[in-house]
Amino acid sequence: MPQGTIKEFDPATRSGLLLQDDRTEVGIDVTSLEGSGLRSLRIGQRVKYDLAEEGGKKVARGLRHITFD
Repeated sequence: MPQGTIKEFDPATRSGLLLQDDRTEVGIDVTSLEGSGLRSLRIGQRVKYDLAEEGGKKVARGLRHITFD
């Protein structure tokens, strides 16, 4: 499962960018948060996610906060 860091997030539009560990950017939007239990994201937050493709672009889905045990 890929992991990355939130690069940008606008709470008003619930959209932004996620920087994958390979340094490529992936879009995030309101559907990325649906069903995840996350209501908002903060810049620098580490997440794991599923990748999907929409309109020829990669997008993150099913974001989950990375916790350290």
